[in-house]
Amino acid sequence: MKRSFYVILLLITSVCIGNAQKINRKALVSRHNIVITSVDTLGSLTVGNGKFAFTVDATGMQSFPEYYKNGVPLGTESEWGWHSFPNKEGYKYSETLQDFDFNKDGHKAAYAVQLRSGRGKAAGDYFRENPHRLQLGNVGFEFTKKDGSPVAATDLQDIHQVLNLWTGEITSTFKIEGTLVKVITCSDAIKDAIGVKITSVLLKQKRIKIKIRFPYPSNDFKDVGKTYTNVSAHQTEFIQPSFNEALFTRKLDNTVYYVDAGWRGKAAINKLADHNYALLPFTDTVFSFSIDFSSSKPTKGPHDFEGIQQTSIAGWRKYWLSGAAVDFAGSTDDRAAELERRVVLSQYLMRVQEAGHFPPQETGLTYNSWYGRPHMEMLWWHSAHYVLWGRQDLIEKSMQWYFKAFNEAKAIAERQDYKGVRWQKMTDNEGGDTPSNVGSFLIWQQPNVIYEAELLYRNKPSKQLLQKYSKLIFATADFMASFARYNAGTGYYDLGKGIIPAQESYNPAETYNPPYELAYWKWALEKAQVWRTRLGLKPDKNWQTVIEKLAPLAQKDGLYKAAESVEDSYSAQSKYTTDHPAVLMALSTLPANDVVDTAVMHRTFAIVKKVWHWDHTWGWDFPMVAMTATRLNQPEEAIDALFKKVTTNTWLVNGHNYQNQRLTIYLPGNGSLLSAIALMCAGYDGNKIPNPGFPKNGKWKVRWEGLKSLP
Repeated sequence: MKRSFYVILLLITSVCIGNAQKINRKALVSRHNIVITSVDTLGSLTVGNGKFAFTVDATGMQSFPEYYKNGVPLGTESEWGWHSFPNKEGYKYSETLQDFDFNKDGHKAAYAVQLRSGRGKAAGDYFRENPHRLQLGNVGFEFTKKDGSPVAATDLQDIHQVLNLWTGEITSTFKIEGTLVKVITCSDAIKDAIGVKITSVLLKQKRIKIKIRFPYPSNDFKDVGKTYTNVSAHQTEFIQPSFNEALFTRKLDNTVYYVDAGWRGKAAINKLADHNYALLPFTDTVFSFSIDFSSSKPTKGPHDFEGIQQTSIAGWRKYWLSGAAVDFAGSTDDRAAELERRVVLSQYLMRVQEAGHFPPQETGLTYNSWYGRPHMEMLWWHSAHYVLWGRQDLIEKSMQWYFKAFNEAKAIAERQDYKGVRWQKMTDNEGGDTPSNVGSFLIWQQPNVIYEAELLYRNKPSKQLLQKYSKLIFATADFMASFARYNAGTGYYDLGKGIIPAQESYNPAETYNPPYELAYWKWALEKAQVWRTRLGLKPDKNWQTVIEKLAPLAQKDGLYKAAESVEDSYSAQSKYTTDHPAVLMALSTLPANDVVDTAVMHRTFAIVKKVWHWDHTWGWDFPMVAMTATRLNQPEEAIDALFKKVTTNTWLVNGHNYQNQRLTIYLPGNGSLLSAIALMCAGYDGNKIPNPGFPKNGKWKVRWEGLKSLP
């Protein structure tokens, strides 16, 4: 009895800690300002506005792109900057299609795949690589020593670089042969422009130039913006509208964009070579300039540094004072300060990299991965946090992509003889579909639009919102119901054969009924019915039939199977204990409802934790596991998951989630962390435990405001 009293007292205290005292947001954010004291190629810093980003090295500019190429590259990307190589061979998308009859029942469906040879392979390669996101330009300093030789990255001395998170400004100080250089870098809050101010006596000595270089697309999976070959394949035209402005017109095949440079005071700009220019200031100790990037020709001159600086300061203050905040100050758990750092820096990175009008790619606006294309199965993990953290406006812009991509998604469903729309997996701004031997068989991207629209409605219910998104939700549900296949032998509707689950370790010709997809399918169809009711419409009979007869989650030995078609999920000999532990996803973003037996999931969680090859997972897996642990009322496991010592759970000094040498940054790790924290603090429907994802051992002091609960 006495012990129960203390437990209740602790819970009451937790409630008070969670909501009583208003958080000093500036103090919270500022204590995680990033400080760089060396030339750290994994410590690159970024300024931007969510639809444009500019990443810099220790000089505050992109002075050493070759040196940083294998770390966090020095990229300049925007949401509008895309390019396609000419289709000289006249490839047709239809050449990538292959018919499959997975269930041998006469239902043939055409999937866009990567064929192994011949013209079909070449066509598949072309449509995977095009269109691709562009690196817009490289802007950096060229320093010279007293003897006239160039300064290398390793020559920088006494580096002290600070990213002020509250204002979005990077202040970089360093010395060259003992002489101090100070650089302030910021981005406009609205326009795709940067402002830079440099202070040093090296200016008077003519030992500092600003170099502007324009790379060519690399045509590779990863483009880090340092391809300066193929000079004849693109054009850069240069004019000077006034003595303190230089306008560059960039032409790459059918892509045209503009770069407008402006500066205060006297300076000379010269062409060094094709696509390579140098701006030499004629000033004593201070020089400021700006660079604007645009898809349309500027009608006014470029912005000045002071104007850009003011928009940065105002924009970031507005952001940090909006939405939610989480504060772990006063906690005695050794991990609390680091978790708070990751949470604050993730908010900064997501606002800089992924707050535009289109779905983001996995590496944001720093460099290309998968040719710069977004992955729609990952949209929830990238962006659901915006609603959960009370920043709904930052997701609604990218949600409009679904309307743009609707007709292409409808065409995919029609060619496979399904109803409604089948949403693309790997795509582009216009909704193009990408040939893939894996992506074309994924289905877990399908319910994401229903989930995110439901979050929007939960946050701000309105008939207008219901009407706006009903087209997407109803067409999505039509596909989901028609895709489920009736199994006369069991009396249930199956998902598959012909699918690859979120855990991409399976052969689509053999796989059916993975647990996460089943749980997500039923939850989303039920929510689609709720939307019909909210709009005064009768439930859809076809949807309801599938809802009531969808196959249950398959079990073996008291554990959930990775798929009904898989017998050996968790033994030492199993080959299916790598990649995403997707069986746990059935109770992570989703509630148990009548789909998941929490007792079975408890046992499954324990065995997955024990046998999984965690060194073969992805950065967003760890927050996902923390979400499952939270719903299972295992807060210690939730914290342990967030701090699992695995390379793909590495968090760099700049807040990025490092995966490997290929993916040195991985934004789904940041987005998923923010969603997990929302669940761990604000809980979920029906939960009555305050801060359910945090241990009640007295070591965690959790204060938060503005977070939204999950379904």
